[in-house]
Amino acid sequence: MIEFQNVSKTYPNGTDALSGINFFVDKGEFVFILGHSGAGKSTMIKLMLREELPTEGIIRIGDYSLTKMKRRQVPYLRRQLGVVFQNFRLIPNLTAYENVAFAMRVTNISSEQIRKRVPYILNLVGLQDKGRMMPDQLSGGEQQRVALARALVHNPPIILADEPTGNIDPEMSYEIMDLLTEINKLGTTVVVVTHEHELVHEFNHRTITLKGGRIISDTGANGELFKS
Repeated sequence: MIEFQNVSKTYPNGTDALSGINFFVDKGEFVFILGHSGAGKSTMIKLMLREELPTEGIIRIGDYSLTKMKRRQVPYLRRQLGVVFQNFRLIPNLTAYENVAFAMRVTNISSEQIRKRVPYILNLVGLQDKGRMMPDQLSGGEQQRVALARALVHNPPIILADEPTGNIDPEMSYEIMDLLTEINKLGTTVVVVTHEHELVHEFNHRTITLKGGRIISDTGANGELFKS
């Protein structure tokens, strides 16, 4: 589903953000990408979303080669990725239901499909009774669930979660991770980018650790070493 082959990224100011990155995420895997600030996590996300291009190397997501694809193909690539951000990015003057529906409406999905799909997704993330609430009426954990529902509404094969527990309290963090684990069990590939070591240790999934723009370890749930 995701493949990085000898990927490096140097920004115009000379900053080497990533160097010699090699890894492969198979369909249906749950993978943590772990690292402190400055490790290269944000650059990796930008590359996967094709907001940036690598200086060297090859990146593939599904059937797309991100280094060779045309600009007009980028929206189709991004439909393969349900993205959950740390700061939720909800539209403040829309209800929870409307925030999720909006993600469908902008891709010209019919109103009938929206009416069927949105309640199902809100129920999936445990917000079946919160659809009429505005974002500021919801807790941080509930807002993150709305963001997750929005990411799931197109049924993408991959969920990319960028520090999804960064702005919620520890108890809610575990609930969000439990939810992502359940979504993974339904067959969705899940990649969680985080700096939270305790969360990674609690949820026993494959972990790719970044430091200084390089992969320093890639270990499976049972501790086996993945080879690049």
